[in-house]
Amino acid sequence: MHKEQQKALYHIQAEDEVLKELDTSKEGLSEAQAQQRLSDYGRNELEEGEKRGLLAKFIDQFKDLMIIILLVAAALSIITEGMEGLTDALIILAVVILNAAFGVYQEGQAEAAIEALKDMSSPIARVRRDGHVVELDSKELVPGDIVLLEAGDVVPADMRLLEVASLKIEEAALTGESVPVDKDLSVDVAEDAGIGDRLNMAYQNSNVTYGRGSGVVTNTGMYTEVGKIANMLANADETETPLKQSLTQLSKALTYLIVAIALVTFIVGVFVRGEEPLEGLMVAVALAVAAIPEGLPAIVTIVLSLGTQVLAKRNAIIRKLPAVETLGSTEIIASDKTGTLTMNQMTVEKVFYDGKLYDTSSDINFEHPLLHSVILANDTKIDQEGKLIGDPTETAFVQFALDNNQDVKSFLASRPRVAELPFDSDRKLMSTIHELANGKYFVAVKGAPDQLLQRCTRCDNAGDIAPIDDRIKSLIQTNNSEMAHQALRVLGGAYKIIDSLPSEITSEALEHDLIFTGLVGMIDPERPEAEQAVAVAKEAGIRPIMITGDHQDTAEAIAKRLGIIEDDGQDHVFTGAELNELSDEEFQKVFKQYLVYARVSPEHKVRIVKAWQNEGKIVAMTGDGVNDAPSLKTADIGIGMGITGTEVSKGASDMVLADDNFATIIVAVEEGRKVFSNIQKSIQYLLSANMAEVFTIFFATLFGWDVLQPVHLLWINLVTDTLPAIALGVEPAEPDVMTHKPRGRKSNFFDGGVLGAILYQGIFQTALVLGVYAWALLFPEHTGNHLIHEDALTMAFATLGLIQLVHAFNVKSVYQSIFKVGLFRNKTFNWAIPVAFLLLMATIVLPGFNELFHVSHLSLTQWVAVVIGSLLMIVLVELVKAIQRALGQDEKAI
Repeated sequence: MHKEQQKALYHIQAEDEVLKELDTSKEGLSEAQAQQRLSDYGRNELEEGEKRGLLAKFIDQFKDLMIIILLVAAALSIITEGMEGLTDALIILAVVILNAAFGVYQEGQAEAAIEALKDMSSPIARVRRDGHVVELDSKELVPGDIVLLEAGDVVPADMRLLEVASLKIEEAALTGESVPVDKDLSVDVAEDAGIGDRLNMAYQNSNVTYGRGSGVVTNTGMYTEVGKIANMLANADETETPLKQSLTQLSKALTYLIVAIALVTFIVGVFVRGEEPLEGLMVAVALAVAAIPEGLPAIVTIVLSLGTQVLAKRNAIIRKLPAVETLGSTEIIASDKTGTLTMNQMTVEKVFYDGKLYDTSSDINFEHPLLHSVILANDTKIDQEGKLIGDPTETAFVQFALDNNQDVKSFLASRPRVAELPFDSDRKLMSTIHELANGKYFVAVKGAPDQLLQRCTRCDNAGDIAPIDDRIKSLIQTNNSEMAHQALRVLGGAYKIIDSLPSEITSEALEHDLIFTGLVGMIDPERPEAEQAVAVAKEAGIRPIMITGDHQDTAEAIAKRLGIIEDDGQDHVFTGAELNELSDEEFQKVFKQYLVYARVSPEHKVRIVKAWQNEGKIVAMTGDGVNDAPSLKTADIGIGMGITGTEVSKGASDMVLADDNFATIIVAVEEGRKVFSNIQKSIQYLLSANMAEVFTIFFATLFGWDVLQPVHLLWINLVTDTLPAIALGVEPAEPDVMTHKPRGRKSNFFDGGVLGAILYQGIFQTALVLGVYAWALLFPEHTGNHLIHEDALTMAFATLGLIQLVHAFNVKSVYQSIFKVGLFRNKTFNWAIPVAFLLLMATIVLPGFNELFHVSHLSLTQWVAVVIGSLLMIVLVELVKAIQRALGQDEKAI
């Protein structure tokens, strides 16, 4: 058992206090100390969660009430009917096993997130031990080790920084902040500061993009910030999807109905009609088989699978089947900002020079000294493939020039750099010296506008060099403030020409008497299609909210540009620090008014998701970083990013966007709504048909009629419960599907008029089948055949089968006429019905099948009666739909 690591607030402690707390020094640990601590605290790696085997996953698929009912029915069929029942049971078992196999296949890799986290560990770390620098496997690091960092390194453990030299660390995967953080040991950090504001700390798996530094390891393994996320991820509750909830409710309803009807049938048969108990039990089992839609689990799986194929073609990769339907009921989309709503790429947006502020869409003068300054004072590298490598802020300047067809490589080659003064966080400037063709030197400077202005004495205005007076300074400050209020990151440019190189390259020798050239405003811009996607989401009744680790002003500006919040003067932004001050109960009272959350930690994201879930809302959470993984798993549907997303976020998600496009989510929502509607249609079709079978047997038992045998029910269910139901599952989406409000968590498959349709349509089918049977039985002179009962039974069998195929057209819409929704829009439906019809008719018209199915050949008159009885189903349902529309029931159901 390893010792627990300390949980001190290292970011508020002085350097000597941290070293004392960790019992170490700047010379590092001795090898003996390191080995002892490795034994005490364990290796610097993430713990492996408990793995479930394939068999366990397979068994889990059978923990469903409807599946259990089917298995019980299969067992009873064998017990009561012998070999004839065995066929029925085998078909049921085949459907159940197929369904379980689908589930295991789709969800087999759902627990890969922890493994992905482990793979992110840095393999090598440079550590000071016994006063010497050695290279170690990062898994061997222990608290108290002194680690050296430089550009390109991955931070191997959580560290309190001891030295920094222009050190910048990109922490987007942990904090969501889009630009690297300038590390600074001189800033006082608040005790409740979030990870992104702890400028004297470095965290495991973040990336050093610039400069160098050193730090003392404070925590390793599961005690790091990444480790905490891994622990949250392992212990996050799996949210039951609306689809599973609806199917559970459906299973319970069917159970009660089946038990009640079977019990009444058994009692009537045994105690009223005097049948043998075994015979009565067989009738009850036949009723159970007729009542249970054996193919429903498989049909739901097939419809969902087809939905995944459609979405895959549109860049949405579904990892878990129920996610398809869950998307359709989504009420809240909690979206990360960086890389999801935005491009995750700093981009120049405004340029101020010659006293004017320009949008980048304007005709920019690239020969202006401002653009020369920011491109020359720049460490961006351009590789052979044209990819830019370097700090995102610096690459933004170069990309801006490249996007405007500037030959940056030739420009840089014509002004070779001969000396430089790197950026540091104290003076907030960077200067480079470049040799000109005339032998003189161009000093290019870029940096924070306030610091830069203090060192400028003149200003370049369209080539006119004039002293900076109060008017010019006020104009510069006004434009700087205007861009800052738009959440743009603003940098200034300056230059001067010198005759010779200074003997010493220092700030005092170089960065004075500069000529101010202008300002450049940058931002990580919103995706072009994101604004439209947000608008569509709102029209569909979905509330988009933004959750980000970025600064409050930046988050608010992007949210306003996207239309997530209105510029109405109201406070719609909440910070992680403010959230820390509230208990869950207090937060639950106020959270609805906030649509943007800034400077949040992983724990905050989970709290926000759960707050909406506590209100009964179905929440989709998007994200791409390690920090998003717990909330992705907690949400009803987690949506990972395929391009910029970490393997951790992908592993924790239910769906992955292959194109990282927020608009693809809206496409997926539309498909999800279509899938739910189509599953509803399949359920309406199956249950109304099965209800007709149950009621037919039930009332026939009361009347003393022998209408249908188990083999008839089995064949009808096999033919009509498969192809037509699957075809209904791929009906095209109705045109107004994205103008309705989301269904919500409390909705089920019986909403929207479906339950009423099942009841009245089941009763109509029952009446028509019994009516044809009674006509054949009571008026034998019309049949022209002396085998009265056998003919009547065959006509009932044919009518029930044909009426269900005809009824499939009715189910294309709950309230709309089949002539309006389109009889032949669905290609799958167009061949499914004829094939099912041929399979049904084969049992009656093909030689040899008559004896197998206990049916007889019918005369033309009898066939006319069967066809009329079947087609009456369309007439009756159309009449009911017309009445419902006249009463406005179709509008109330939306």
